Amino acid sequence: MTFVEHQHPQRFTISTDPARLDVAAIHRYLAQESYWAANIPLATVERAIAHSLNFGLYAPDGRLAGFARVVTDYATFAWLCDVFVLAEFRGQGLSKWLMSSVWAHPELQGLRRKMLATLDAHGLYTQFGFGPLPTPERFLEIRNPNPYGAPTAN
Repeated sequence: MTFVEHQHPQRFTISTDPARLDVAAIHRYLAQESYWAANIPLATVERAIAHSLNFGLYAPDGRLAGFARVVTDYATFAWLCDVFVLAEFRGQGLSKWLMSSVWAHPELQGLRRKMLATLDAHGLYTQFGFGPLPTPERFLEIRNPNPYGAPTAN
């Protein structure tokens, strides 16, 4: 696979090169700050990254500023997940730029279906064509609501 890199006018960079990923920072955010992967083990994050198309968002000084991961067969389907921009970098339009870069990736063109799940970012994703499932009755899932042993409210 050829790695893709995009440059932002404010000197941020998006890269699909897995060697650039700060896996510890990604794990820290997912395990400690995300609502969807609280307490996720490092080994699980490493395995997920190894089997996905990953987009690292980097600040001008090279630090990880954000991340997105796509689970795909590169032919018909893509599932967007683990999307975040770290708090100190928010409010600069980087999440929109990250989404534009993800969906412009040459290996994600012509797919039959792109999906994601979100609790609170509908406004971002609808700008990229996402909407409610038109036929939710066709979709089924097996769900483990607390696979990483996250604390739950009583």
